Amino acid sequence: MKAGRQLALPFAFTAHYDAASFLEDDSNAAARAWLAAPWPEGRLAIWGAAGCGKTHLLHVWTARTGATLLPGPGLRAGMLQGLMETPAGGGLAVDDADHAPAEPLLHLLNAAREAGRPVLLAAREAPSRWGTALPDLASRLRATAAVVVQAPGDAMLRALLARLLAERLAVPQAIQDWMLLRLPRHPAALREAAARLDRAALAAGGGVTRMLAEAVVEAVVEAEG
Repeated sequence: MKAGRQLALPFAFTAHYDAASFLEDDSNAAARAWLAAPWPEGRLAIWGAAGCGKTHLLHVWTARTGATLLPGPGLRAGMLQGLMETPAGGGLAVDDADHAPAEPLLHLLNAAREAGRPVLLAAREAPSRWGTALPDLASRLRATAAVVVQAPGDAMLRALLARLLAERLAVPQAIQDWMLLRLPRHPAALREAAARLDRAALAAGGGVTRMLAEAVVEAVVEAEG
């Protein structure tokens, strides 16, 4: 077999959601402050664009408090009994809460309130904008404190891209700077670019070149429309 080009295998990249890998920035300062304070009604919603760090914040909070993390789309009424049997005071965190089925979400909020357990929600939009046909759920959502994670600044975008690339492969600083100037300026685009560059470099069987980076940036920009 000739050396050179490698077979690109579909290995999934595992994101790190521990506190040490979270990038603190002015854009998430308000959310971090709310996580350290008592919440009205015992509920808090963190909302913002895809890739802004909401899921990471949920993981940090659950690890620090011993809460249980749940996927919103997979929320089911039958899960509640088991959840309420967890140690007293254990909180609940629901990721993609705006995609949770309405009735199970309402039951969860009611049960948590009766048990005195805090609930942390994460979504793309503020709870008051989710829209629901259940009046009781709409009332609970309107009464939920909400804090937005703002768009990150240049310093955070630079640090995020550097970290995403360093976790996968070695990329010269000059190429990182070039990519950052041309990629859409939000975290989801940087994560997509890092994943695409990793796959492209593996398939090419060599290091990251400017030509390879150009192809990846063009593909990400085109995918964004």
